[in-house]
Amino acid sequence: MPTAVPPPTPTPPTGQEAEAVAGPAGESERVPDGGFVPRPGDGGPRSAGARAAVERERTGGGHPLPPEQPQTQSPHQPQPASAPAHHPATGPFATQPQPQPQPQPQPQPMPGTSGYAHPYAHGQAPGHPHGPAPDHGPGPVPLSGNAPGNAPGPGTAPHLPRDAWQQYDPWSVPLHGGPGVPPPAVRRGRRGPLVVGALALALVAGGVGGGIGAYVERNGGFHDIKLPQAGGEQGGRSPESVAGIAQTALPSVVTIHVRGNAEQGTGTGFVLDRQGHILTNNHVVEPAGTDGRISVTFSDGQTAKAKVIGKDGGYDLAVVQVQGVTGLRPLALGNSDSVRVGDPVVAIGAPYDLANTVTAGIISAKQRPITAGGEKGDGGEVSYVDALQTDAPINPGNSGGPLVDAKARVIGINSAIRAADTGGGLDDGSRGGQGGSIGLGFAIPINQAKRVAEELINTGRATHPVLGVTLEMEYDGDGARVGPQSTDDTPPVTPGGPGAKAGIRAGDVITKVDGAPVHSGEELIVKVRSHRPGDTLTLTLQRGGKEQAVELTLGSSAAG
Repeated sequence: MPTAVPPPTPTPPTGQEAEAVAGPAGESERVPDGGFVPRPGDGGPRSAGARAAVERERTGGGHPLPPEQPQTQSPHQPQPASAPAHHPATGPFATQPQPQPQPQPQPQPMPGTSGYAHPYAHGQAPGHPHGPAPDHGPGPVPLSGNAPGNAPGPGTAPHLPRDAWQQYDPWSVPLHGGPGVPPPAVRRGRRGPLVVGALALALVAGGVGGGIGAYVERNGGFHDIKLPQAGGEQGGRSPESVAGIAQTALPSVVTIHVRGNAEQGTGTGFVLDRQGHILTNNHVVEPAGTDGRISVTFSDGQTAKAKVIGKDGGYDLAVVQVQGVTGLRPLALGNSDSVRVGDPVVAIGAPYDLANTVTAGIISAKQRPITAGGEKGDGGEVSYVDALQTDAPINPGNSGGPLVDAKARVIGINSAIRAADTGGGLDDGSRGGQGGSIGLGFAIPINQAKRVAEELINTGRATHPVLGVTLEMEYDGDGARVGPQSTDDTPPVTPGGPGAKAGIRAGDVITKVDGAPVHSGEELIVKVRSHRPGDTLTLTLQRGGKEQAVELTLGSSAAG
């Protein structure tokens, strides 16, 4: 019978041994007497020797474990269980037989692996039906395994898989000779997060789809052509541009509607002063007669009744007046004598009753003699105008409207056009012609119109400059010939008149006025009408094949 050998005196572990036994900080801790305090999930307490033995078995070294240093057992520290050692029945270290625990279901050990005693083998494990495990005294607890000299015997803990301690739970019900089998893992349901994720994805997809749909509806698709466009301009226009001129002049321009017993018409006019005087053409207001109605519409839509103050068929000018209208803006008057051919001009009117129409052009010619309206005759209702010619489009309804310069000043009153369907004559709208503009428009110079307008406002009638002679309008030669004989007992040269005083005789042919050629009787009248009564002219005459010049002071005649 082997003799019991007393255990060696326990020595405290060194720092490296304590670190090897304790493991990483926070997993287990060593109490002062060398025992281990297990923590949940830390893999179970192991000594450094036991861990080294496991590593050797894992790597297949097959070397025996080095002897472990005895450790002082804490009275409260649970110890690993080991297989019962074969001690003698007698002696100071003999142990008393202990009742064997009932067999428990245990996992089968893997071959070639070593097991460890259960940490509760030294005392009663929680929930264990039997008493305390056999006490082997303070000496080292032998390990079961395949190391030399440690053959398993009866009661030895079975071999466990190498991964058994990695799943060890120190608080589960212990199994005999090894750790408890962990309960099967319960898979937690993941339906909740999946549903939330699906809902979020649906919302995002719906938002993206809605945005795409809105873009397609608003822009017509992804591949539609988009044309470049300039941004809005906040700045104004130059005062001398067409837009600037129109902005200045339009508030002073009016549309005139005339209704008489037999006919009606539409024309244009502009404000002369704050007393409500408006200048227009005579042929615009003529349809009203003596009891017709005239209404004036301003550019802002305000409408007022008007009455005729004065008119003159020879100049084709008339003045009407509105009452009870405030905020009138008179249009500035320019100087037609200062106009040059090629100067830019703007025409404003109501062609075909289209109010506030603006057209632009240039001065095409000056002192263009024109006659319009009525039957031709000396001083009758025929208009004789030394006109400004323009290519600014003028149409029926523009009559009486202003022709303004680059500073929005009136230089002429639009009166007549040469239309394509008038057979070569001029159309002032009085004959019902509806021919359109072909770029030949004519305006009464403002210098002449101003004088006539002042006379109409002040006296109700205009005065005409006269020569005091009767012209032969059928003469087809070059120049204007004075009638050779009296007509209707009227002498060709008025006795005591301007012509008689200048020495003009019957049959004389006037070829020039102030050096400007005259080719017909109409041209001579136009030249004379462009002056005021009392002006002095130099006339060039042809008499008996000889040319001579005379000075003539214009007389005056009232036209009513």
